[in-house]
Amino acid sequence: MAPVKVFGPAKSTAVARVLMCLEEVGAEYEQVGVHIPAGEQKSPAPLARNLSKMAILSFSESNLSQSAMVDVWLEVESQTFDTAMSAITFQCLTIPTFMGGIADDKIVEENLGKLKKALEVYEARSCRFRYLAGDFISLADLSHFPMAHYLLATPHASVLDAYPHVKSWINDLMKRPAVKRVRELMEA
Repeated sequence: MAPVKVFGPAKSTAVARVLMCLEEVGAEYEQVGVHIPAGEQKSPAPLARNLSKMAILSFSESNLSQSAMVDVWLEVESQTFDTAMSAITFQCLTIPTFMGGIADDKIVEENLGKLKKALEVYEARSCRFRYLAGDFISLADLSHFPMAHYLLATPHASVLDAYPHVKSWINDLMKRPAVKRVRELMEA
């Protein structure tokens, strides 16, 4: 079978999530570069791909509650963790590195406040369970890795010190072989 083709740079958190999932299950894949600054992702070839195909998942009753917990934590991530982290990493990494600008400290502080509120919820959960959806690693955990990776590269990585269970959970994620491989791609 031909390998899965993943379009986009590994530095993209969305692409990094896909690569990490493929690495996690040992799938063969080919990464196809897309020149984002030139707007290549908006050219006819990428737009012609059918991106609206839907995956249909079937779960046995015993897995339904686990699946629901994964969905809940993916939603929590997208609505709280990711939104705050996106603003922080954009200000602290993207603007200085790629735009030659200076971070807006007001935006960073505002989003650090939002992140801390989210981390309080994560800390409470991490006190009770090893992973977000229970005592098993899932997409809910792994999906946090790209933004956590970038948080650790900012001057604000120490925010995790106030949340020891979350910090331990993130450190455990970073030790996974699949995550290590994708981190190398992200840093290349």
